[in-house]
Amino acid sequence: MLLPQGGPGRITPAQAHRMLQEGTAVLLDVREADEYQAGHAPGALHVPLSRLAAGADVPDSQDGRRLVLICRSGNRSQHAARLLAGRGVESVDITGGMRDWAAQGLPVQDAHGQAGTVI
Repeated sequence: MLLPQGGPGRITPAQAHRMLQEGTAVLLDVREADEYQAGHAPGALHVPLSRLAAGADVPDSQDGRRLVLICRSGNRSQHAARLLAGRGVESVDITGGMRDWAAQGLPVQDAHGQAGTVI
């Protein structure tokens, strides 16, 4: 896991997927609703960055699991990780976001549980 000096950590899509499969992470998708509905990682929770910036809470119970953030390219999730760090919430974000997630052949589903697309 990469831990930049002075900021939240970043991980790759493959590392995040492995953590999700092991049950050691909770994935939080910070994209807007239309993006999330078009295609997201199975099991991802959804709280848009716009709502986090307005003070929305992150999911309460992590059961000791790491909070992992994702967006389309990694920019918004990195911003969200910094925002949450300012609130004392530890998280990491995924480099390359859903674009890299999908490019690596990791699962993407739409709002109906069918094959999704990253927009």
